[in-house]
Amino acid sequence: MKNGLILSVAVFALAACASPREEGSATQQESADKAASAVMAAKSGSQVAGTLEMMTMGKGVHVMGTLTGLTPNQSFGFHVHEKGDCSAADATSAGGHFNPTGQPHGSAESNAHHAGDMDNIKSDANGTARVSFHIENVELGDGSATDINGRALIVHAKPDDYTSQPSGNAGDRIACGVITLK
Repeated sequence: MKNGLILSVAVFALAACASPREEGSATQQESADKAASAVMAAKSGSQVAGTLEMMTMGKGVHVMGTLTGLTPNQSFGFHVHEKGDCSAADATSAGGHFNPTGQPHGSAESNAHHAGDMDNIKSDANGTARVSFHIENVELGDGSATDINGRALIVHAKPDDYTSQPSGNAGDRIACGVITLK
């Protein structure tokens, strides 16, 4: 009798898992499956290149990938910019930092900062940076004010000082890539 009851519960549980979902509903896993990429192109006479991948994760978007052609053993400002336009030779066509909530510039760990503010990236002895950041409180492809799809990722020539307004005194824009949903 006990084995029959366990078998009945198991069959019921499996049937519930296999039942079709109502149209229009989404599981939490599906909402976390949004992905995008940005092919980073050299700007301002640099040799920086790479592809960065993004995926929604928790309350934000995770950015990962590899950039090459950087000056070895240095730090570089890294931000999401407001416009998805990398057409200018110096990437100024990407506009300022992505800042939909009107906050002052700051580090990603501070309470007040642009939505597009991220930590500096650091190159190794070969001029390669392995990027892995989580950007809190932004979305990917949902059309909201905090959606970074269609915006630009920018690598700057100098490290961000996290205090100078409006952009952390990070210098020239040496790489630019438009965030594009997959």
